Amino acid sequence: MLKIKFFLFLAFSGFVMQGQQQVLDKVIGVVAKYPILLSDLQSSMIERDQQGLPIDKCMAFEMLVFQKLLVAQADRDSVVVGDAEIETELTRRMNYFIQQFGSEAKLEEFYGKRTNVLKDELRADIQEQLVAEKMNGKITGDAKLTPAEIRQFYNSIPEDSLPLIESEVELEQLVKKPSFSHEAKIDARETLEAYRQRVIKGEVSISTIARLYSEDPGSAKDGGRYENVGRGVMDPSFEAVAFRLKKGEISNVFETPYGYHFIQLEQRKGELVDLRHVLVMPKMSNEDFYNCKLKLDTIYEEIKSGKITFEDAVKKYSDDEETKQNAGLMINPSNASTRFDNETLSQIDKNLIATINSMQPDDMSKPMQFSTPDGKPGYRILKLKARIDPHKANLKEDYQRLSSMANQSKKKELVRDWIKKRSKITYIKLDKEFACKFENQWTINN
Repeated sequence: MLKIKFFLFLAFSGFVMQGQQQVLDKVIGVVAKYPILLSDLQSSMIERDQQGLPIDKCMAFEMLVFQKLLVAQADRDSVVVGDAEIETELTRRMNYFIQQFGSEAKLEEFYGKRTNVLKDELRADIQEQLVAEKMNGKITGDAKLTPAEIRQFYNSIPEDSLPLIESEVELEQLVKKPSFSHEAKIDARETLEAYRQRVIKGEVSISTIARLYSEDPGSAKDGGRYENVGRGVMDPSFEAVAFRLKKGEISNVFETPYGYHFIQLEQRKGELVDLRHVLVMPKMSNEDFYNCKLKLDTIYEEIKSGKITFEDAVKKYSDDEETKQNAGLMINPSNASTRFDNETLSQIDKNLIATINSMQPDDMSKPMQFSTPDGKPGYRILKLKARIDPHKANLKEDYQRLSSMANQSKKKELVRDWIKKRSKITYIKLDKEFACKFENQWTINN
């Protein structure tokens, strides 16, 4: 199925090849005014390998041709992306790369460049990918199907071609997160206020304070500096303060879920700001962890004794806002459904499979420690809501999955028709050395 794929490692794997001087780059294709380089193809091949996908040269090449065709059409249709959108995606990807390397220092050491330099080198590629993504959305925007069309799609699949669904489970959770003590919060706030006063009095610059004391690993070594911050990038409470400041102004100390901050605004450029900030986090003690576990143990005993149902306990006690209002029902992040197979469970938490395999529907686990999606420690009780045995896909049990399949099929059809039409009126020339049997019907000027 052809769908545009926005490579997480596209530019970075290109950096590796340039650094190692493995190849001399050359143009292997042109779509309208946009060239396709050999390094682009090699980068996409590396990315497929890193994702565990088949190293398919033709598929990778066709995706690149499709992306360039989308960008060319975006020029005609005046489809653009704003600086804030680009900056948001750049920040997200840089955070991802830092996480993969283990630290910003390791990332910089590997490439021999500062993070802000790598970010600038990524900018043009990210902009092109976002424009292509936006254009692709215009093409497939009308692909949403009615229930009748989904049934029609299901009925069109031969019986022996229906997908086999592996064993899956539905889970509910009740989460408790350790909270900082009142004393720890006061201590952090007072410490940060002392730093702020030194800056206000001119004793030291905010950049020096940030380098020495800030606990934000993403900005401390750069003197607390963040450039081109758009709305929707940072925590809302952080942005609310940042976008109210005037140039040079220093904020009061304020709290976010990450700790306590103060900000100095360097400049504002429309809906983007450059700023410096200092973060001090309250210190979590062993007693805080113990008290959190003790609270959940007490809730567990209340549920077990019948004083409260699991679902009511979730509404009353759970600290997880995403599941609290839905009886704790967990959502699979890979497909937005409520079902998890063993592979997905192992990706979330390797201990889940062993726990769930010993449970029957409506069974409840004992309180267990886990890591929240943002990497913070917590404790939770799991309840097995349902276990779905292996079976062939059907509308009753797998409507959401079949709906997704039907919509993807429709999008593929829309893309196929669009490529057939647009390639006829767009200059496309590909190097014969890289000739492929493509999935879609292209008109190529060779």
